Amino acid sequence: MTKNRILEQVRQEKRTQLTEIESKDLLKQAGIPVVEARLARTKAQAISLSRQIGFPVVLKIVSPDVIHKSDSGGVKLGLSNATQVSKAYSEILSSVKQHYPNARIHGISVQKMVRPGIEVIIGMTKDAQFGPVIMFGLGGILVEVLKDVAFRIVPLTKRDAREMIREIKGYPLLQGYRGQEPADIAFLEELLLKVSDFVEQTPQIKELDLNPVFAYKNGAVAVDARVILEPL
Repeated sequence: MTKNRILEQVRQEKRTQLTEIESKDLLKQAGIPVVEARLARTKAQAISLSRQIGFPVVLKIVSPDVIHKSDSGGVKLGLSNATQVSKAYSEILSSVKQHYPNARIHGISVQKMVRPGIEVIIGMTKDAQFGPVIMFGLGGILVEVLKDVAFRIVPLTKRDAREMIREIKGYPLLQGYRGQEPADIAFLEELLLKVSDFVEQTPQIKELDLNPVFAYKNGAVAVDARVILEPL
């Protein structure tokens, strides 16, 4: 589905928050690397998709009304066979319905459990005075604990992207702290520029979060993604 079609469908349903699958589809079209997520509407589909993708897999709730998927039991990691997928599917639905009894549930996404990397976050919000602002920092739960982030106004220049990465306090982690595998800094710089271009070309977007992005020695990939549109 094209970018315009995705955005049009969300508007028709009078939503502002895209699902993870819709968010990743948009980002993929912009050349931003994401872990592909495929929608399962039944337990049998989840098992079939898991076999196609290859174990281990991750299951996540797909709902425009569930913001904190992990906190509501809507995520199951490292599922290595069909039995585990079947059990996880049921547990996710049961848990989410307890936490969000009125949530619209599209189904459950199935995606490959990828190799962990250094977790970073790339985000975007709109400032009342400056407009779209890009954020970069250490990702996962670290962004909430350390708040070690850098900001620049869209559109980013190559110099902006370079400086953002290097000015966070956690930059030594990206360089390969104490013998750990370093991150591909040049790739992260290009990723920031691609996100900046995507935001600039899609003014309907109010907020964007890629968290976590797993940064590797060669490349990086967004494991989770969230896009919120401007109100109607």
